[in-house]
Amino acid sequence: MSVIHRTLEPVTVSPRLADPLIREALDGLRATPKTLPCKLLYDDAGSKLFDEICDLPEYYPTRTELDITEQYADQLARFVGDHAHLIELGSGSSTKTPLLLDRLPTLSSYTPIDISENHLADAARRIQHRYPQLYVDPVVADYCDDWSIPESPKPPARRVAYFPGSTIGNFDPDHARAFLDDLAHKLGPDGRLVIGVDLKKSPDVLIPAYDDAQGTTAAFNFNLLVRLNREADADFDLDAFTHEARWNETLGRIEMHLVSRRDHVVRVAGQKIHFRRGETIHTESSHKHTLEGFAELASAFEIHEVLTDDAGLFSVQCLSVRESA
Repeated sequence: MSVIHRTLEPVTVSPRLADPLIREALDGLRATPKTLPCKLLYDDAGSKLFDEICDLPEYYPTRTELDITEQYADQLARFVGDHAHLIELGSGSSTKTPLLLDRLPTLSSYTPIDISENHLADAARRIQHRYPQLYVDPVVADYCDDWSIPESPKPPARRVAYFPGSTIGNFDPDHARAFLDDLAHKLGPDGRLVIGVDLKKSPDVLIPAYDDAQGTTAAFNFNLLVRLNREADADFDLDAFTHEARWNETLGRIEMHLVSRRDHVVRVAGQKIHFRRGETIHTESSHKHTLEGFAELASAFEIHEVLTDDAGLFSVQCLSVRESA
């Protein structure tokens, strides 16, 4: 097999965040209640903080999914199959990916997709160094917006999306269903999906996972304000807010908020944003699913296998595109 040498500079397929950041921030901050899109958490600093969160004792999703993936790695690799094009959504540091790549020597190509350009480039270089014969094609993109799967240099047997973590939980149910429908269309005939899905459990487990004792998750949340100060000419005073994780029983989700400590005014891109004491900015939601509930959201796919840990905290699911999708 010939070695394919790649220059690992990600291809930017979506616009840089400067103007969209300002528009989205202002739209969310003018709304009632105030919100900011969670994707803005993931600049380079935010991505590094999230990597630290994944190693925290309170944050069960990463280690639980890693244990499931290690236990069933051969099974997952058989589901991906030979000569596939593997597309990893929100690849981050790609820490779980080698568990699959070690078992997929015939992979046609690997496309990691992430919104954080430098973080993606570093991870892609590590993957390329570890697998020098693998065609690695990193793409900088927001997979929640318009995006497309790049062509593989060798026609693959199928396209397989790898969506680890619990990121699908950041989508509200309607958005999750639309996203999965669109993903099925992008993957095409015989397309497959390996996805991490966090399961419903006690708030006593959930809240510490999103409000750890070390304050790392709080720093991750506050970094959003730091980013707005830097990129949207804002003047947020971080001391005027506190980080708070809330369990919303009605909607079945953990919510991250930044809570205003006092009445004050913030300027963002020259626009005044008024805050009342106790008013919050809702920065992220993480929906927790039942197996039956997620199957309804993923109706564009057939569920082949659901792999869980013994405690039923998390699931890794193997799905294939329905013929009618």
